[in-house]
Amino acid sequence: MTTNYDLLSFSRWWLIVAGALAMGIAGSFQFVWSSIRGPLATQIGATEATLGTLFTIVIGVQTMSQFPAGWVRDRYGPRIPTVAGMVLTTGGYIGLSVSSSPVAAGLAVAAGGAGAGAIYTVAVNTPVKWFNNYRGLATGSLTMSYALLSFGLIPIARENLLGTFQRTLLFFAILAASACLLAAIVLRDPQSSTTMRRHYKNKQKYDISYAWTDTVRTWQFWVLYIVFIIVNGVGLMLIGKLIAFANALEMSVGTATTAASVIAIADGSGGLIIGGVSDRLGALRTAGISLIVSAIGIAGAVGGGLICAAPVFIFCIGVAGFFRSPVFAIFPTIIGEYYGNTYSSENYAALYTAKLWGSLLAGSIASIFISKIGWSTTFLIGAILLGLAGFLLFSVQPVAQTE
Repeated sequence: MTTNYDLLSFSRWWLIVAGALAMGIAGSFQFVWSSIRGPLATQIGATEATLGTLFTIVIGVQTMSQFPAGWVRDRYGPRIPTVAGMVLTTGGYIGLSVSSSPVAAGLAVAAGGAGAGAIYTVAVNTPVKWFNNYRGLATGSLTMSYALLSFGLIPIARENLLGTFQRTLLFFAILAASACLLAAIVLRDPQSSTTMRRHYKNKQKYDISYAWTDTVRTWQFWVLYIVFIIVNGVGLMLIGKLIAFANALEMSVGTATTAASVIAIADGSGGLIIGGVSDRLGALRTAGISLIVSAIGIAGAVGGGLICAAPVFIFCIGVAGFFRSPVFAIFPTIIGEYYGNTYSSENYAALYTAKLWGSLLAGSIASIFISKIGWSTTFLIGAILLGLAGFLLFSVQPVAQTE
């Protein structure tokens, strides 16, 4: 593909830095939730069920907002959705700081979730637009920042929320506005993704260009979609229910806490490291092997927990988290390679809607299984599903070879 990189007066890696900062602050709207939910409940008089509903709104809107943001980005560049994401994320934090009722808080989290989704899809698809090499490494850097920055903000939230709830959220709003504004200024797409498309009516002259309506007609997309459902479902179950799982296995409080910390670090670093490895070994092969190893990690954690071997349990949880997360760094690359760079944002956003079904699998469905067949069996089923998803990836062939 002919790409006019000379129009960029600085290193393409600065695009990754700017995207990572914006992506990190957008991710805080999700990851800082556990720290602000208590004071928020006091401020608006919310029950536990209401807080759960508010968080569901965050995840749902965040997921669904990515498609319109990606559609706009692919046609008009990253600036419009980035500015929109800045306004929504900042407005979400400000709205939460002054909310006095669950309805007002619901509107605020919907705005914040939509903004986070817009920023996420712009940032995570930037390497696909600009990098032919090191795509996995660049995308892994971005996905890691989505959670990593929140680890620095969570202590701030915990230390300052008591008595200063509004001030803390306004501080986060300023951070969001600053990081996203910087991204809006720095981020741009290569000429081939915007300007050159206006000069060539025949898309084959410059790129294979599957719009989302073409992409969803290929069987490869639906295989990736099923895998993405499983990865999100099993992964969110592991992360969201880890403490309860450790308690059910009668592990100590220290073991449970350590495991939760380990999986957070492993989940963040796995995308960066294994994403970089995928640049050498190939995207599909790396993703498939990674999911199989993650499945082994979950099974090992179940075994270690059943014999009360805390070191084994913690180590295997770390393995599971480390090798699950690379999919989020690798799949944008696969979508770009299979369906072209031109509409990569909207195509990946269409794939990302699988997270909704994955959250259902991790929540209600997993809870039903746990109540019927127990914690260990449910997690073993999750390990089997994740392993099958890894093997399923080896059946996928490039779209061009099957047409």
